[in-house]
Amino acid sequence: MAWDGGLYLDLFAHSLALLWVIVPAVLFGIVIGALPGFSAANTLIILLPLTLSMGLDVALAFMTAVYASTHLGGGIPAILVNMPGDGGSAATTLDGYPMTLKGQGQQALVLCFVASTVGGLVTSLAVVALLPYLAPLGLYLRSVEMVVVMVFGLVLIAAIASDDMLKGLIAGFFGLMLGLIGTDNIYSTPRASFGFLELYDGVPIIAALIGLFAIAETFSMIERDTIVPETAVDTSKPRWADTIDGVRMCIKYWWQIVWTAFIGMLIGIVPGAGATIASFVGYQQSRMFSKTPELYGTGHPPGIIAPESANNGVTSGTLVPLMAIGVPGGATAAVMMVVLQYQGIVLGPRMFIETPELAYGVFIYMTMSYVVMLFTILPLARYMSKVVSMPTRIIVPLIITLTIIGAFANREYMFDMGLALAFAVLGYIAVKTNYHVIGILIGVLLGPLFEQYLLRSLRIGQGDLTVLFSSTLGNVLWAMVALSLILPWLRSRQTRRAQDRDASAEAGHGSLS
Repeated sequence: MAWDGGLYLDLFAHSLALLWVIVPAVLFGIVIGALPGFSAANTLIILLPLTLSMGLDVALAFMTAVYASTHLGGGIPAILVNMPGDGGSAATTLDGYPMTLKGQGQQALVLCFVASTVGGLVTSLAVVALLPYLAPLGLYLRSVEMVVVMVFGLVLIAAIASDDMLKGLIAGFFGLMLGLIGTDNIYSTPRASFGFLELYDGVPIIAALIGLFAIAETFSMIERDTIVPETAVDTSKPRWADTIDGVRMCIKYWWQIVWTAFIGMLIGIVPGAGATIASFVGYQQSRMFSKTPELYGTGHPPGIIAPESANNGVTSGTLVPLMAIGVPGGATAAVMMVVLQYQGIVLGPRMFIETPELAYGVFIYMTMSYVVMLFTILPLARYMSKVVSMPTRIIVPLIITLTIIGAFANREYMFDMGLALAFAVLGYIAVKTNYHVIGILIGVLLGPLFEQYLLRSLRIGQGDLTVLFSSTLGNVLWAMVALSLILPWLRSRQTRRAQDRDASAEAGHGSLS
């Protein structure tokens, strides 16, 4: 697995010859990603027979382009209508939708597009360069380390609840309880499933996501004539100036794009982790190291850049363990594994020796897909932002129909459609009573994974809790979690003291005058 410049040049030239399949696949993936409930994995499963009829290089180019572009597409409804296309774009709603409410929807879309494509591009190139060294990394992150990675995501509940800690923690705890529905990971004993077989595998994430965000938001839309309040609707013609403004913001925060993309890539390398965890951890880390953490959640550009860059950094990361050791890093990687095995390809270290053009080709095709994405999607931002001026009497029935179909398409259970509606009622009540919907979602998403890795660690340690501090890498991560909690507290304390000093000085000046 050594550098071969000639091979890379040949693969780049070959990827140009495959633009005829990459360009339509990118556009198709963006549209699919924008539909809540339709992910890259279930789309590729549907298209699996088609990919099996293609040549191997064409099938790989098609799959990688669809995979990469769906993550970008998920950010579009998250920003415009407060409903994430998938779990990876849920954190984008925190600052994306507030920007739309401020009439900055076009700039927010540009932030999303540039952060997604540049983040994915950077990590794709990094994987090509560092693949021989990255491959074993997933083996070092075991159950103990994964417990700490889950805690990173859960810490975000405390962060987003900083303005009303009690309600935020209640929402997060409620989400964790919902996440524990289903059979337990050790003895497979059903818990709180109320006899529904459909709940034995736990609460389906797609139904929860669609209900809490998409359909619940339509309930709120019915109260208005347009998607966002009329005061936030920009009736002027689409302008390139707003697109350029968004690009300038990305250049200003370029470092945010780079380092959160690498967070996503590292999390993607871990089999079983994914875009949802990466985007929440990316958002949480960005907020922790920001000089203005209080601006997050109010429509702050880094609040869009961090999760979008992280969830696209995952795409190349999840393919590393698949190519290097034959273990898929996620559901989409598992579908790709089926196609590769059908074509007779043996995954693992031998693949880099026997068929290096396939092993490296996947990442080269992904790099080309991101380049295509940047040039095709950016000009469309100024037209997409006008969606928010559509009358709700048209958009609401359309959204409810598509999302209900999306809830069904995931597992093909009628039960999931009803469950999505139940979550919609829950989400609507939460919004009306000022509880954090995102806190509930984080609990539902990360709770089962946290329990799974925690129980596995405790079994390894035979019930001894100190096993959680038995790994050097794990202890480093624990120290970072502690810093995540202590640094914001110290910073807010420092700010309060400075404000008190200024107030005292002003009072003293007033009494002297």
